[in-house]
Amino acid sequence: MEDRKKHWEKVYQTRESADSSWYQPTPKTALDYLNQFKIPLHAKIIDIGGGDSLLVDHLLDLGYKFITVLDISERAIERAKKRLGERGAAVQWIVADAADLHLTEQYDVWHDRAAFHFLTKEEEVTHYLEAAYRHIRPGGLLILGTFSEQGPTRCSGLDIKQYSESSMTARLAKYFDKIECKTVDHVTPAKTVQNFIFCSFRK
Repeated sequence: MEDRKKHWEKVYQTRESADSSWYQPTPKTALDYLNQFKIPLHAKIIDIGGGDSLLVDHLLDLGYKFITVLDISERAIERAKKRLGERGAAVQWIVADAADLHLTEQYDVWHDRAAFHFLTKEEEVTHYLEAAYRHIRPGGLLILGTFSEQGPTRCSGLDIKQYSESSMTARLAKYFDKIECKTVDHVTPAKTVQNFIFCSFRK
């Protein structure tokens, strides 16, 4: 876990946000889900592996009141805070590893774009899903995006675990009911295409 943290601190120390493969000026898929499920502005939303992504900016712009951003990299969170300035005070920031989550609240929406697929050990996956189950309220929404079986096998120098609709559904079936899955092509700043599978689940 410590090696993984050091890895991500170095990534954020040496790479600008707009040059990172995961960079999205507008996180359209996440925002589409919020609109599709008519998530109210008082909903508690947590973004797992949010780093310094711009989702939090868009959530604040839309008027969401209870936003939490969690990332393994303290440097990433500090960059997001600096970018947001005074607006960042309205956000709860948590530095933690997605493989070892110990949270204190329950959330209406749990969003994870590309943190889960870095968990390549079975015990890490189990711990993550058990934490998600504990900390998503009954009836709450889980939005999970990973590289698909047509996507990359590595990211930022680390191995990842690819998923298909069937493998993701089967892995989460013990905890959540699938609503739908879809594939999404993400075009990186370097103009390469990464294929994701996004699935929504209900607790």
